[in-house]
Amino acid sequence: MNTQPRKIVVVGNGMVGHHFVDEMAKHEGYEITVLSAEDRLAYDRVHLSEYFSGKTAEDLAMTSPAYYNEIGVRFFTNAKVINIDKAAKTVTTEAGETYAYDKLVMATGSYPFVPPIPGKEREHCLVYRTIQDLDDIQASAKAGKVGVVVGGGLLGLEAANALKELGLQTHVVEFAPQLMGVQLDQDGGALLRSMIEGIGVQVHTQKATSEIVDGEECVHRMNFADGTHLETDVILFSAGIRPYDNLAREFDLAVGERGGIVVDNNCKTSDDSIYAIGECALWNNFIFGLVAPGYTMAKVTADNIIGGVQQFTGADMSTKLKLMGMDVGSIGDAHARTEGCKSYVYSNQPDQIYKKIVVSPDGKELIGAVLVGDTSEYDSLLQYALNGIELPENPDGLILPSSGEKPTLGVDALPDTATICSCLNVTKGDIIAAIDCGAVDVGQVKSSTQAATGCGGCAALLKKVTDHELEKRGVEISTDLCEHFAYSRVELFHIVQAEQIKNFGVLVEKHGSGLGCEICKPAAASILASVWNDYILKPDHVSLQDTNDIFLGNMQKDGTYSVVPRMPGGEVTPDKLIVIGEVAKEYNLYTKVTGGQRIDLFGARVDQLPAIWKRLIDAGMETGHAYGKSLRTVKSCVGSTWCRYGQQDSMAMAIRLEDRYKGLRSPHKIKFAVSGCTRECAEAQSKDIGIIATENGWNLYVSGNGGMKPRHGDLFATDLDDETLIKYIDRYLMFYVRTADRLTRTSVWLENLEGGLPYMEKIVKDDHLGINDELERQMQNVVDTYQCEWKTTIESEEQLKRFRQFVNSDAIDGNIEFVTEREQIRPAKDEEKKYGVKIQAVDLTLA
Repeated sequence: MNTQPRKIVVVGNGMVGHHFVDEMAKHEGYEITVLSAEDRLAYDRVHLSEYFSGKTAEDLAMTSPAYYNEIGVRFFTNAKVINIDKAAKTVTTEAGETYAYDKLVMATGSYPFVPPIPGKEREHCLVYRTIQDLDDIQASAKAGKVGVVVGGGLLGLEAANALKELGLQTHVVEFAPQLMGVQLDQDGGALLRSMIEGIGVQVHTQKATSEIVDGEECVHRMNFADGTHLETDVILFSAGIRPYDNLAREFDLAVGERGGIVVDNNCKTSDDSIYAIGECALWNNFIFGLVAPGYTMAKVTADNIIGGVQQFTGADMSTKLKLMGMDVGSIGDAHARTEGCKSYVYSNQPDQIYKKIVVSPDGKELIGAVLVGDTSEYDSLLQYALNGIELPENPDGLILPSSGEKPTLGVDALPDTATICSCLNVTKGDIIAAIDCGAVDVGQVKSSTQAATGCGGCAALLKKVTDHELEKRGVEISTDLCEHFAYSRVELFHIVQAEQIKNFGVLVEKHGSGLGCEICKPAAASILASVWNDYILKPDHVSLQDTNDIFLGNMQKDGTYSVVPRMPGGEVTPDKLIVIGEVAKEYNLYTKVTGGQRIDLFGARVDQLPAIWKRLIDAGMETGHAYGKSLRTVKSCVGSTWCRYGQQDSMAMAIRLEDRYKGLRSPHKIKFAVSGCTRECAEAQSKDIGIIATENGWNLYVSGNGGMKPRHGDLFATDLDDETLIKYIDRYLMFYVRTADRLTRTSVWLENLEGGLPYMEKIVKDDHLGINDELERQMQNVVDTYQCEWKTTIESEEQLKRFRQFVNSDAIDGNIEFVTEREQIRPAKDEEKKYGVKIQAVDLTLA
């Protein structure tokens, strides 16, 4: 009996090739050898553009030499295969090394298609495919100011995002009439174009490049067939892919008329011992350009090699992704080409949302969908489409804005065959099986099934299904903050406080794992700020903050920032008002009085922020924290000083409260209001903390809310004197800061708090837990250590270096354009911008 391991040789180590290795390594009795033409092992090509926003090649790596050694896989980089001897069952590399195989797996992927345009070979004409390509793009970008991507598909828009990140004035040139023509219908493509142009990327459709020649103002000039032209310094070709099938052609494996190694349902080529998977494989005359079908092919091939019966029978090409910050989703027959089908469309142009669902002729099944600007229904719609779940009586309700009667699809309604993770082809049944085998939380299910380890788009649905199945078994649901911390936010708060932990590095080293994520980093930043009240842009903390906190301003839709000085109680002196006016006039900022009784200045570029804030701080003003999860405003009426109905001096109380809590960082934003009498001119009962004057003192209301889910505040205590009022607020707020989940307003927190309002009354009024002294001390520490974050920033030369528009350049963003309306600026709409010409301010009031 032959006990020698069977030799498996894998040519190519892209994402699909690596996935095959992972699948094959689960089985004993095989010797796996990987031959990679690149100088590194597999990395994540789906997230390549993140290389320009800070990720390194190591961050993108999907495997390592240590891992392959651990699972017993031989691997060779810089090992380009140049010969296949099918009779002898060997392959030979460029270096002359020969490897024998029992089964050969071709995972050679694809290469970018570069249209045969005269001039395409010029310097700084590049492609976007590998990490080496990214290094070349980065080098070219340093010497240029304008970049063009040829191709308006998925990859093209990813490449455009990369050029924008590098600070280039970015253009997309597309031959077709619209962007993402495969995934989106005409209206969806038009909205996506409008959104992309709104952030400064110029889009040119129906343009065929006839030649690339020397430019006059830039390195290149692209001449188009319609007689127009465009000058640029860098050109990226992203006009589609072509299968890497040269070995198949040369060594007599069947290939398709337009390329691709022909495979059957077992992913087997015309040679019984050779398989092909991923973008080099042609199945049913179709090449799949997404990673998910490649993963399925890898799984089928591994199964076939060990004698299994799995088959590849096609793949769902639905897509959900975020392009340059914009949500886009496409399911099935997005173009409604099925005969007799019907469509429902919801379009909200002001909010830039477009949704369409396509249903079967009998109206019972969902067969396609397009989502642009809001993909919150994608998961549910995909399950309807993939599993043939009968639609509700009024299917348009699935995409209409929520009215309280929106049809919902609970995870319990999903069949076991429902695909939860398209990338790794993980079904609901796979998740249930993992739980049956002992998985007791999302992390273990993820580890067992690999669900959500591809693009990650199914993470929320995975958690819902896992939690639901665990609850059905009576298992307590994990409240872990994320996969990096096996603690809730409350537990982490106590750990930070008890162990005197001052930075994220120590916290994750002692109590977590990995490098952290977009969930745990901001949560830790908030906890550290609440406990220690450090400057949030200290080197230890800055990487934890989101964009608004990093630049100490609210980013607006056109990429500019708002400036909001604090104005306690809405009170402002004429001198300060004059300075605000002077600043607004000098920097041409849109100026508006807010609902919180202060003045908001819009339209500041990031490089203008330090100078603007220096003027305001020199005049005695402070940051208004409009960007932070912290106290925003304390609204007030004029109270008894001026109003004949006023019972107490509400202005003085409002100013005292705003000065006291202005430095408090919290799980979500906090708003106060103080009314001088029960006429309630300050609308105090709709605030997190509301105070209404009475003849005998103050009535305190808690956990009110306006916004998306209004809630009337609960009356917490009546006729309080000033000192008791402040003690109660100290205790109430600090208990909220300690115990609320991330991004939870006080209204939701109180409604979910076991015991609710009576429990809080026992804690705050009766010291039921014996912690009131500690709560007050903690709040007093926040008060005593307050600093204006903008004052600290403008006094630091090092911090000021952060306020630049682009990473690699001191240039300003020339794509920000305004028009004037009602005597002030506003962002220019798409139709008001004109390619190549910087529009000067246009006064629409004169039109």
